[in-house]
Amino acid sequence: MIVVHHLNNSRSQRILWLLEELDIPYDIKFYQRDATTSLAPPELKAVHPLGKSPVITDGAVTIAESGAIVDYLIRTYGKGRFGPAPGNADYEPYMEWLHFAEGSAMLPFMLHLYTSRLGEAAAPLKGRIDSEIDNHLAYIDHALEGRDFLVGDSLTGADVQLSFVGEIAKVYGRLAPYPHIAAWLERLHARPAFKQALEKGGPYAFA
Repeated sequence: MIVVHHLNNSRSQRILWLLEELDIPYDIKFYQRDATTSLAPPELKAVHPLGKSPVITDGAVTIAESGAIVDYLIRTYGKGRFGPAPGNADYEPYMEWLHFAEGSAMLPFMLHLYTSRLGEAAAPLKGRIDSEIDNHLAYIDHALEGRDFLVGDSLTGADVQLSFVGEIAKVYGRLAPYPHIAAWLERLHARPAFKQALEKGGPYAFA
């Protein structure tokens, strides 16, 4: 049985969503952020040395990192769904989007989060961080123009993985210039599997 070690208000919500799309059984072990620091609790270190979420266990297999988890679940349980096969023309773009989400797109948002706590001391960095956020969002928006999904004609793991970037951008009020991302996010959130994952995973909000 797959167990999702699920931290509230975190990237692990998209793993629950993917499992609902895959329609396979799983259990959830819940963890709560520290009310003062918003950090993950130390109990997660018993699951993985980094002490972060998401982490899944599947029998003897333990996997951290969202992209690795998405890739594993689709390869192991997808039955040809949610990701193109190697050799398919869409495979390389799919893999690029899968890694782009955390490898590039999330970095300026994390810098924005951390430097915002520094007040005026962060002013020299703000322009560069904002520029990189806009650079990445424009790239995603252009890719979604005239398309319902990032790759192919149906939902893939790339959409699941990148959805968190769209959600963070929305929270920060950055989506107004990027209507294709906004529409894509609405389509994803309207999916029954997404709603089912929210019911099971609990409140999902960022402040």
